Amino acid sequence: MYARTGRPSIPPEKLLRAQLIQMLYSVRSERLLMEEIDYSVLFRWFVGMNLDEPVWDVTVFTKNRDRLLDGDVAREFLCQVVKQAQEENLTSDEHFTVDGTLIEAWASLKSFQRKEQKDKPPDDPGNPSVDFHGEQRSNETHESTSDPDALLARKGTGKEAKLSYNGNLLVENRNGLIVTTELFQANGTAERDAALVMLEQIPGGHRATVGADKAYDTAGFVAECRNLEVTPHVAQNIKRRGGSAIDARTTRHGGYEISQKKRKRIEESFGWLKTIALMRKVRHRGIHKVGWVFTFAAAAYNLVRMRKLLSPAVQSA
Repeated sequence: MYARTGRPSIPPEKLLRAQLIQMLYSVRSERLLMEEIDYSVLFRWFVGMNLDEPVWDVTVFTKNRDRLLDGDVAREFLCQVVKQAQEENLTSDEHFTVDGTLIEAWASLKSFQRKEQKDKPPDDPGNPSVDFHGEQRSNETHESTSDPDALLARKGTGKEAKLSYNGNLLVENRNGLIVTTELFQANGTAERDAALVMLEQIPGGHRATVGADKAYDTAGFVAECRNLEVTPHVAQNIKRRGGSAIDARTTRHGGYEISQKKRKRIEESFGWLKTIALMRKVRHRGIHKVGWVFTFAAAAYNLVRMRKLLSPAVQSA
């Protein structure tokens, strides 16, 4: 069977299974993934390939996988995994946590050049020399020639700035499972903007709570949460100009303290995504592709977490 492009067509379920192997076993490239599947009987069985079936060419695999981007398959896959967790009563539908992290883009600082600058022949096409010492660079005047969607951002004061995306998670507080994801450009307000988008997706008409760190302690974010009928259990930033947007009406309740303890579990999700699923520095370009991979990695994390949560019940049965 051949696709319209003339390349061999790979069934979508096999593509997803192979992509899942890459996430779970930290396979750093598609070429190495094809080699792993070629000699591993376990991987062949999981993907659905016979022992004598030739493995796909790496170019064929990547081209076929890119076709899945148009259907937003990763988002649907995450939704189905979350639905299964809900059926097993593993998730909470009232208490959540939001947070975001910087994901380094697949672009170097050498590619971050002035927008109006005319292209000049490089002295070395493989590794051109770029002298940017003393030059004031910002996202308003510069952009990456390799990945224009990536923006220059830093994790904190004193940290080096890197071309990055902002990956955000909405996690339920019962078992720390990821409910939904959003990937935004690292524009400074992406974490709060993405949090509101994810909170709008919470199913049901009952009131919920959301825990978050001090970066979310702003009057605008707190007000928008209350408009969404979500109680903001945000860590107080007393040093902020004007004081904290959270007062004793919220902090006096026992649920606020519980949310502050539970919200730290979201760091476990980010840690797994960055170390195991290789999300510390993505190997894709463009906000659409990076967002697809980020969402798929979140679904893979939920599968690993659910296996651990359900294993005692399986053993006792």
